Amino acid sequence: MTPLGVKLRELRRRRGVTLSEMAAALDVTPAYLSALEHGQRGRLTTLRLHQICAYFDIIWDEADDLRRLADLSHPKVTIDTSELSPEATELANRLSEKIGELKEEQVTAMLATLKS
Repeated sequence: MTPLGVKLRELRRRRGVTLSEMAAALDVTPAYLSALEHGQRGRLTTLRLHQICAYFDIIWDEADDLRRLADLSHPKVTIDTSELSPEATELANRLSEKIGELKEEQVTAMLATLKS
């Protein structure tokens, strides 16, 4: 699940809305929304993000937060290190190779470092 998927599920549950109800309101399939929540869909279009914000009556800062989550939720990341140091390139490649082997507490610690 992606950060955006977690947030969408939280919004739906807070409102008591099923995938099917939300899908009908947005004119998409429940399968699409499920894939979006589970990180099996790519980045949202600006239009789709606006539709979701309108559906949940999200404005201003909360809409900006949702956009940031959407930007951080792409399931297939590409990192261009061509202008970076050799160490940065090595870091990106090692992370790509090993991320699936990291324990949750290691991921949490690394994420906290990157956020600070």
